[in-house]
Amino acid sequence: MKPSHSLPVLLALAAGHGAALTVAGTADGVGPDTRIGGFVVTPYGQPLQEFVSVPVQNGRFQLQVPETVPPARAQVSLTPQNISWPGVIDPVTVSTPVQAAELKFFAYRDQNANGHYDDGETMREVPPSAGNATLFVTWVSGDVLVTANRGYQASLKRGWNAFLIDVGRGVTVRAFTGDQPVTIRMRR
Repeated sequence: MKPSHSLPVLLALAAGHGAALTVAGTADGVGPDTRIGGFVVTPYGQPLQEFVSVPVQNGRFQLQVPETVPPARAQVSLTPQNISWPGVIDPVTVSTPVQAAELKFFAYRDQNANGHYDDGETMREVPPSAGNATLFVTWVSGDVLVTANRGYQASLKRGWNAFLIDVGRGVTVRAFTGDQPVTIRMRR
């Protein structure tokens, strides 16, 4: 192999963010033809676009969040004023300016069996949880540290990040690994 060909390959490998994020677990209270979708959302939590989805099979699901950059319309400048993440209470600090996007999880019945969300299919937000902690998934354009009141501290690396956030007297933020099962429950 010529050195000129190996350099781009090495750069591409070095630029990678590791393995893709996997979110897997159980889905309680779902009906037939239910899909779990990860949607990029506005800073206010309104779904903009389905980013990834999978069918629920025998009460279980396994979502692979793509390593791709979210659409530009889902990205916002991350500032202390526009963070509405779970457990974040003022005062908030952001170590460096970055773009960010949030991924929230919704369940819907795929009525026409086409494998993705369509207008008219009713969605329900289904935040995945592990014990008392809630799963939070966000993308950032560069490395950044976000701190807030009650001990909140999240160190994010460029790309997709996932944390389990437990809010009690203090706020515990711990990295989520794909081997940790989560549970989603349909609200009635």
